[in-house]
Amino acid sequence: MIHIVFEQPNVEVLTKAIELDKTMQGDIIEIKDDFAVGPLLDIYETEGYQQRRDWWKQVLEYSAYTEQLNLVDDKLTLHNLINRLTENRDELVWIWMAQNAHDVCGYYWLMSQLKEYQGKIEVLYLNNLPFFNEKGNIFYPNHLSEILRKEFIKAKKLARPITLSEFEVDPDEWKKICNENSLVRFLEGGKKLMGKEIDFYDKDILSQMTGESQKLSKVISNVLNKMKIKTGDAFLVWRIREMQAAGKLETTGDWAKGWKDLGIKLAGVETKSTEPVNA
Repeated sequence: MIHIVFEQPNVEVLTKAIELDKTMQGDIIEIKDDFAVGPLLDIYETEGYQQRRDWWKQVLEYSAYTEQLNLVDDKLTLHNLINRLTENRDELVWIWMAQNAHDVCGYYWLMSQLKEYQGKIEVLYLNNLPFFNEKGNIFYPNHLSEILRKEFIKAKKLARPITLSEFEVDPDEWKKICNENSLVRFLEGGKKLMGKEIDFYDKDILSQMTGESQKLSKVISNVLNKMKIKTGDAFLVWRIREMQAAGKLETTGDWAKGWKDLGIKLAGVETKSTEPVNA
């Protein structure tokens, strides 16, 4: 058995779940790219693939993740997966996804290239399903990593083969999304994605900004904790850099030295002085 997930924290929680249930024993593969953001036009062609890598290179500049660009090779991961499916007729693939655009976009990108193996590819979509949290309360997870490992025993019962009809319809839906080429994708519900403008998350960033300079790391932490629709920290910082270039934000510090010592505030907002005024 092969398990496929779309975020590193999902690898960790699924690994722990397998320790509780040996019937789920198998390799865990992570598709690393976040297809919910960035260009997708001609994504399966060399030119489109390179355009996407160039965009990620720009986004990851000055971040702690610059080296990851050379480590992310989902095309090679897919190639190796197909070889295993071809060589082993009994191999079974479980694609895990929760109700978020990151997972659903990854699902579309992957399954659109696996039609030949229909019958060996199963999906577990935790869409609008309740689970218990650590306090015993019911909640609806948006990410697999939010689920307790013992709850995965229940979740595994959701596994079902991707139907022949889905292998016909879903790649067409994905092709439409790719051709639309919006730079942000939002999950409306089910597997329905809607393209959004590149500044879709800017309002979440600006909601945490004031005329007082704050540490960039603090701002990003606050944004990620409070935003309802999640995205990655590198993408948010890239948007901050873009808003700085547009004159909406001001930063202090040197980007080339990384995020740690950078300060950020709203542009053009004078802070009130606390010094006493001389008569």
